[in-house]
Amino acid sequence: MLGENHYFDASILIVDDQPANVALLQQLLQGAGYTRVSATMNPLEVRALHREHRYDLILLDLKMPGMDGFQVMEGLKQDGAEPYLPVIVLTAEPAHKLRALQADARDFISKPFDLVEVKARIHNMLEVRLLYKRLDGYNNLLEKTVRERTLKLRESEARFIKLTGEASDWYWEQSDTGAATTVSGPVLDVLGIRVTAFFGKPDPDDASGWDQTDQQRLQAAIVAREPFANLPIRRVNADGSARQFQVSGEPMFDDSCRFAGFRGIGVETRVDD
Repeated sequence: MLGENHYFDASILIVDDQPANVALLQQLLQGAGYTRVSATMNPLEVRALHREHRYDLILLDLKMPGMDGFQVMEGLKQDGAEPYLPVIVLTAEPAHKLRALQADARDFISKPFDLVEVKARIHNMLEVRLLYKRLDGYNNLLEKTVRERTLKLRESEARFIKLTGEASDWYWEQSDTGAATTVSGPVLDVLGIRVTAFFGKPDPDDASGWDQTDQQRLQAAIVAREPFANLPIRRVNADGSARQFQVSGEPMFDDSCRFAGFRGIGVETRVDD
């Protein structure tokens, strides 16, 4: 819930062609503690005023000369600044209430004014309005974060692809479940690597020659979903000769920033006869 001060800081515009109504509402709101209350008796000014001030609430009389409240609401919608129209209509005609709600007004206050009703409806309206603004702010922040994260991922992907093309002996990708989806490079032919042996969990009976401690370290790095660089991986060939590699990898994410898997490159660094 929002603190009470948030309501009192809300910006409110009174639109009514009757000076007595304007004075009564101003006195009522200011007496209740609202500090940002303004008014106009000219309905033609409302659109420009709202574009400039973005009121949290507009108290709008429906029956005015020159432009009635329905026309004012239509003009506000045409501005298209926001999907939520923060309007409470003021009317003495019951038939206008339903029409006003159909025109996207959020509530209505009957004339002559019941001061208890006026206070309650304004408070309830502002509670919804300010929560809506807060949610909209969170959504905007989330969209900004996703855009920034996506841009960083694209930049990282470009760097990684460049590195792969220039300096790797093999490249691999695996899904979010750990299954190998792409394995390429001449090192597979040279070493006769079995994909399940290299990517799978260390197996005491595995005769592929991969060092199990190195495998465990590699798997731990992948499970952590954190990028790593130049992780040493050793393999002993059937003839007893040893080969050493360095492996680098990073997590992959989709456009919604959900984890999509892992990818990496390997380069041979040493051969012992």
